[in-house]
Amino acid sequence: MPSSPHPATAPDGLDVLVVGAGFAGLYLLHRLRGLGLCALALEAGSGIGGTWHWNRYPGARCDVESMDYSYSFDPALEQEWSWTRRYPGQAEILAYIEHVADRFDLRRDVRTATRAAAAAWDGGDRVWRVRTDGGTTYAARYLVMATGCLSMPKAPGIEGLDRFQGRVLHTGRWPHGEVDFTGRRVAVVGTGSSGIQAVPVIAEQAAEVTVFQRTANFSLPANDRPLAPDEQEAVKRRYREHRAQARRSPTGIPGRKADRSALEVPEAERTATYWDAWERGGLFGMLRSYNDLTTDADANATAADFIRERIAETVDDPATAEALAPRSHPFGTKRPCIDSGYYAAFNRDGVRLVDLRAEPLAGATPDGVATARGAYPADDLVLATGYDAMTGALTAVDPRGRGGLRLHEAWAEGPTAHLGLAVAGFPNMFTVTGPGSPSVLSNMVVSIEQHVEWITDLIASARERGAEVVEADPEAQRRWSAHVQEVAGATLFPRADSWYMGANVPGKPRVFMPYPGGVDVYRDVLEDVAASGYEGFRLSRA
Repeated sequence: MPSSPHPATAPDGLDVLVVGAGFAGLYLLHRLRGLGLCALALEAGSGIGGTWHWNRYPGARCDVESMDYSYSFDPALEQEWSWTRRYPGQAEILAYIEHVADRFDLRRDVRTATRAAAAAWDGGDRVWRVRTDGGTTYAARYLVMATGCLSMPKAPGIEGLDRFQGRVLHTGRWPHGEVDFTGRRVAVVGTGSSGIQAVPVIAEQAAEVTVFQRTANFSLPANDRPLAPDEQEAVKRRYREHRAQARRSPTGIPGRKADRSALEVPEAERTATYWDAWERGGLFGMLRSYNDLTTDADANATAADFIRERIAETVDDPATAEALAPRSHPFGTKRPCIDSGYYAAFNRDGVRLVDLRAEPLAGATPDGVATARGAYPADDLVLATGYDAMTGALTAVDPRGRGGLRLHEAWAEGPTAHLGLAVAGFPNMFTVTGPGSPSVLSNMVVSIEQHVEWITDLIASARERGAEVVEADPEAQRRWSAHVQEVAGATLFPRADSWYMGANVPGKPRVFMPYPGGVDVYRDVLEDVAASGYEGFRLSRA
């Protein structure tokens, strides 16, 4: 067991068991250790890092700038670490996470290559009993799920995949060694963020790349570049102010939407504004250009048309450009991708697009991929088919709460959680960036830090009161979940068949999962709840 200056409060185990050792799990260990609690993290991967341990596909890069996609809890840490690029790649992010783990001596409280296979609430002893895939069972007073929102790969659903005789590579479970595509024919299935990032890099090596697209996605230029030392130092000089602005912004990144409608300005001015955002690059610049791009369909269409025009200008073949132009959903209602040369990659010899709306996928064959119109030979099949977002990694652990209630049964009609933090019927279990919180609509590190700090403060408060059980109140959870849907209903988000809605997973209930009211608004809510003595949560001795 990990060392602790105080004995565990659970009768035969830990104070807190954490599932996951990425950004959230590691910060949890640091905070819990500071409270003198005995905590352990279970990590399914062979190393720490969570998402950034698994996602090693070509071109894997964060869509939030490096100076923002980093911890803020320790001023010395943020001063000593130096980033090399505006947008950090997978290897650099993982190196940063490993640096943090070593700096705060966190590895000793992590069990890697250990998957949490089952978890059940023991009401008699008031502990969670968690069984690993290796058969070990841990008992812990609290269970905190730091499993990540995009960590459970979705089954690709491709008929005949087991017959394919070449290499099958999933972007979410990429091999750790080098994968060489030189001279090979590569089929890429999926054009979400991972596919859009991977295609240009694979195309630089491969003899042929065939991209199978079901839904065209909006992608914005990253305009990634080396991060100049003086630019980085300028941010570091005002990092405390910068971080404070991030926490009080709608997205967890400093900045706010403009205060006027896209329909209030002349077309020439609007176009110039969009050009400025396009050339600066990045995730939120375009969406911040006007205040109604996520709420007014006509305003949104002005931005969507601008992006489609840029695609048409970039892609040489008009038919391919049109197929790449998104028309099935408003701009921003799926998390926009940011790319480095995705559209231009289709101008390369040997790179072609297959529009699965026009010719549906029939399945894999021993030597390639077949559609309703024909066969496409391939040596390698790259599955960029996405994730069972926000809930998949939680239900995979199969938590069972009061009376043996299973989490996937509690969520049969869609996930509900009070404030995205706790689920009624599952005492002493917390979810970091769970359904009902801003999570994937924000800079994840800002949201992670807020949740970790709030959860650990609640645990500390419960201990001070002598409370052994903390549980979300069902009526408070119902009201919050209704509020999340009400706020989402006032936006364009529900108009897209997105993974925000669970629409990418067959049979998954269609419920808008993240909270779209903004990081700033949400932070105010959580601060008010804590100040009220944790209204909406039941704290009891038994």
